[in-house]
Amino acid sequence: MPRELTNKKVAILVTDGFEQVELTKPKQALEAAGAQTQIISPKSDTVEGWNHFDKGDQFPVDVPLDSVNPNDYDALLLPGGVANPDQLRIQDKAVQFVRSFFEAGKPVAAICHGPWTLIEAGVVKGRTVTSWPSLQTDLRNAGANWVDQEVVVDKGLITSRNPQDIPAFNRKIVEEFAEGVHEEQRRSA
Repeated sequence: MPRELTNKKVAILVTDGFEQVELTKPKQALEAAGAQTQIISPKSDTVEGWNHFDKGDQFPVDVPLDSVNPNDYDALLLPGGVANPDQLRIQDKAVQFVRSFFEAGKPVAAICHGPWTLIEAGVVKGRTVTSWPSLQTDLRNAGANWVDQEVVVDKGLITSRNPQDIPAFNRKIVEEFAEGVHEEQRRSA
């Protein structure tokens, strides 16, 4: 198996209410490709996943958001779930953490409701993205070009619609995270 992400460190930003499979499956794919992943959260101990409407498992937080340095990471993953990004987008430190990846031109991946946090960070204007269908109006109002595709890549930003799209999403995040810094993304942040 190729290890194209060896020596890459990926931040996974979540809080309670993330769609569990949108964290676990991409995390497994990234680690299988050689990446080191860390769960970052405003919470300092554990975060709880969800399986659609049912509570899921608890996951340990590797680094609390209050003490994280975005310069320590090569890429960012934003799982969805309704409650997770809705909580993150009202926390200034979470929004600034997301924005810092765009300012540095580092690749960012968001699935399902994850793009809500991207809207708050002010980084979707002029980009082609996808998401859970209910976000399309929010994304268009923020200046994005929303499309209904299983995975979309736009200058280092990888977006996907839902858990059924995870295989395609995982292939693209490994590919884009391996590529690294995108000068086009840095200029458009």
